[in-house]
Amino acid sequence: MKTKKLINAGADAVDEMLEGILAAHPDHLYAVDGMPRAIVARHGPRQGKVGLVIGGGSGHEPTFLGFVGKGLADAAAIGNVFASPPPDPIVACANAASGGAGVLFMYGNYAGDVMNFDMAAEMLAMDDIEVRTVLTTDDVASAPADQREKRRGVAGNVFIFKSAGAACDLMYSFDEVERIARWANARTYTMGVALSPCSLPQTLKPNFQIGEDEMEIGMGIHGEPGVMRGSLRTANEVTDELLDRILGEMNAARGDRVAVLVNSLGSTPLMELYIMMRRVKTRLDDAGLVIHSSLVGNYCTSLEMAGASITLMHLDDELQRLIDHPCDCAMFRAGK
Repeated sequence: MKTKKLINAGADAVDEMLEGILAAHPDHLYAVDGMPRAIVARHGPRQGKVGLVIGGGSGHEPTFLGFVGKGLADAAAIGNVFASPPPDPIVACANAASGGAGVLFMYGNYAGDVMNFDMAAEMLAMDDIEVRTVLTTDDVASAPADQREKRRGVAGNVFIFKSAGAACDLMYSFDEVERIARWANARTYTMGVALSPCSLPQTLKPNFQIGEDEMEIGMGIHGEPGVMRGSLRTANEVTDELLDRILGEMNAARGDRVAVLVNSLGSTPLMELYIMMRRVKTRLDDAGLVIHSSLVGNYCTSLEMAGASITLMHLDDELQRLIDHPCDCAMFRAGK
């Protein structure tokens, strides 16, 4: 059975989406000449500032290009649906973002992204542009705590990119920006649940199978296997399951502050996300944790997958200042 999508042709979906985004947000974004997959912030890059380049596959909107703008990422390299961008648009992004102080690459820990961003970094080194890389690894389900470096990067990207982008905007040194990016990643934890699959524009077929009354805890944003499949449970029970795994690893003390993200994987509506947020608040109150800020909505999706994820960033004074720092992107704004 084929799914239904409002597209023209599957092979054209990504490029036509990018044309639409540039048409909608010309004050925020532009594409590098001759490189439509290299999207740059109009008011981001500047001389003497560390450049921040993010990127990855399409289908997760507003990740990645929605977080390109002043105070956050300077540019994003965009790949095909669920596929890494090739090196050329990554190089173009880095050249556009470079202000002479180095360029930081940040993206989720996926093999294709690592290969292509590393190739781009080698190409840029030949032009004397220093590149460093910080992978995001916030997906608690994807590897044990003692193998954090093997985890995937998912919705926690929002907080991690935000912290690093603020450090860049504040003109921190390259060493300090890198330190903050690694610290933000280490303090960010995400767990998700999938209820139904998505379908790629090219195939119009579900990318995995799941029963009508089933859910899968820990499934990845490309349909990677999770850690537990079972009968669908109530919103409170599912939220508890996700939070138990996060809080069991976060090791927070009463009185500590957190930033919260309740994220839709694509088709889960705000009604259901806010029901989950209600339970998050109750659980964090019971644990003595203070919610400093919260985001609820579509931030890192998987096309039209039904399901949600919860992210907690374990704040300290430095991270709190950075996530509060103003940013102005096409699809995300913070601060004043």
